[in-house]
Amino acid sequence: MGIAPVWEQPPGGRMTYGFEASDRHEPPGTVRVHPSPPAPEHPKDAEPVNAAPPPPVRAPELPAARGPITTLLFERLVRPPHRFGLFSLPLMSFPARFAGPVLMDEDVQLALFVCYELHYQGFRGVDERWEWNLSLLEVREILETRFEEGLARAVPCPPVPRPQDTRRALAELVSAAEGPDLSVFLQRQADLAQFREFVAHRSIYHLKEADPHTWGIPRLRDRPKAALVEIQSDEYGGGRAERMHSALFRTTMRGLGMDDSYGAYLERVPAVTLAISNAMSLFGLHRRHLGALLGHLAAFEMTSSVPNGYYSRGVRRLGGDEETARFYDEHVQADAVHEQIAAHDLCGGFAAQYPARAGDVLYGAACCLTLDRLFAEHVMGSWHAGVSSLREAGATTGS
Repeated sequence: MGIAPVWEQPPGGRMTYGFEASDRHEPPGTVRVHPSPPAPEHPKDAEPVNAAPPPPVRAPELPAARGPITTLLFERLVRPPHRFGLFSLPLMSFPARFAGPVLMDEDVQLALFVCYELHYQGFRGVDERWEWNLSLLEVREILETRFEEGLARAVPCPPVPRPQDTRRALAELVSAAEGPDLSVFLQRQADLAQFREFVAHRSIYHLKEADPHTWGIPRLRDRPKAALVEIQSDEYGGGRAERMHSALFRTTMRGLGMDDSYGAYLERVPAVTLAISNAMSLFGLHRRHLGALLGHLAAFEMTSSVPNGYYSRGVRRLGGDEETARFYDEHVQADAVHEQIAAHDLCGGFAAQYPARAGDVLYGAACCLTLDRLFAEHVMGSWHAGVSSLREAGATTGS
């Protein structure tokens, strides 16, 4: 089964790599990312004068509701912003609604995701003033409280390290993580339909890659702030739009014959996929969760490089070309660097500044690892059962 061709990308060199270990007390041989290659001397060399303008940016449409909460919430959002009582939604009047595992609750996770998405790209037909509507923020607070309770039940709280031991504690936490090896399966056994499913799941985050963690930049100071800016600069392509990781992921999606528009697969992904994104937004949008946000990023980077090598080999095994695999290739190298910066300069530096919050860093990392395990269990369990890991479009809660 063939793979649809990708659109051509502008020519350009790959990232160059080097290091100065003495600057950050890193082990000899640590690879560091230097800025992307300089732009062509003449802008016209980079893009033909008669090149077609980029298509207009369009926000995604609201997805179909998955239960009573999203049904009533979406009915509100398509109207002009207004105040409404909490008892008009089944949040307060039906507390038993939250009796089940919240991390897997389709209705709750989608409602929370939509509330958060108003701080990113929003939705077509939803007034932008809803972003800071007081009634909606009250709804979001209730959903967040339930989500945080669900995380606390699912995620064992790691021992609080001494600030100077934060980097080591992160490494030990990552090395002890368990779960099905989804990346190896994708490398060796997955068929094209399964690989596309995996990409559809990941598109919910990767099409806005780095955005949730960027909320942390204005909340940091000194060395940790510089470290996060360094990581995020690479994520955003060093100022080159075509090198942004979200843009590279769109190329991967096109190479696999998939719809690369923002939010295209929101209708299909299950609660556990939404919970991964919701945890990032929860940590990013609340200053009290800054330590958890940084720990989450560190765990994300520390578990990225090796799996992305497997994904790259998997997509090539299925017929993908260099452009289709480039997103994964970039992460093999870049994230090997980012994990050092995130663990040492970012998290280690933050724990040194705020010793009482070192435990928050470890908790955020544990949340990242736990949600990733739950996601892998869902995907692999579905495939072993011979069914899709995605939802049927328009399915309601429990489907």
